[in-house]
Amino acid sequence: MLGLVENHSLPRTAAFFDLDKTVIAKSSTLTFSKSFYQGGLINRRAALRTAYAQFVFLVGGLDHDQMERTREYLSALVRGWNVQQVKEIVAETLHDLIDPIIYDEAASLIEEHHTAGRDVVIVSTSGAEVVEPIGELLGADRVVATRMVVGEDGCFTGEVEYYAYGPTKAEAVKELAQSEGYDLERCYAYSDSATDLPMLEVVGHPHAVNPDRALRREALGRGWPILDFHRPVRLKQRIPAFSVPPRPALVAFAAIGAAAATAGLVWYANRHRSAPA
Repeated sequence: MLGLVENHSLPRTAAFFDLDKTVIAKSSTLTFSKSFYQGGLINRRAALRTAYAQFVFLVGGLDHDQMERTREYLSALVRGWNVQQVKEIVAETLHDLIDPIIYDEAASLIEEHHTAGRDVVIVSTSGAEVVEPIGELLGADRVVATRMVVGEDGCFTGEVEYYAYGPTKAEAVKELAQSEGYDLERCYAYSDSATDLPMLEVVGHPHAVNPDRALRREALGRGWPILDFHRPVRLKQRIPAFSVPPRPALVAFAAIGAAAATAGLVWYANRHRSAPA
């Protein structure tokens, strides 16, 4: 339990959630590969490759280099995809694919934060076309996600407009805090990956969820709570922990530019080089 409901005369607060392996049990982007194949967007070889990437992600997560290779591959893969078709495929298959892999523990935690008067923000490296519908399904108030450039023809160009990764997540959290009046010292954050350390470090209540080895080591060293989420369950099969009032419409947020994304990659490279062998 998170404690008493907040005094709303105090500054606003929020809970920031990474998505993959924190709120849901798989990679949100890779989970839709079969649907994209059936919709004619990718061929069988690409579908098999993304299925393998999903397997690697589930077994041990993706390290920085693997994340970069996956990002580059997916950026090239989606070049020429019609954005409206992607949104339609996601909408048609969202409940069948995502609903069964939402962690019961995460759904309960989201309810607790809402009951305590906190906004819930999903902050994910996956693409906005996937993350925004998932955020709406979860009842999130805001979403921060990677955004691809869309051409005049309504198709992805293959270029990345905003990459929500590493320090760019932290920058987005800080910008949201400034625009929404969140008191970061009283805010919460949850992630499974050491690449999200910058986001965890900017809030007063960081939590490691199903952490990779690097994040587990950091969490133990800093005395951060470590949570184990392992019960995926369909939302309609859950018994809500609280009676939560309807949330306002979800708001997408991606105000950080390409320079911040580049800074994120430089941060991780420097940290990786300086880490002990």
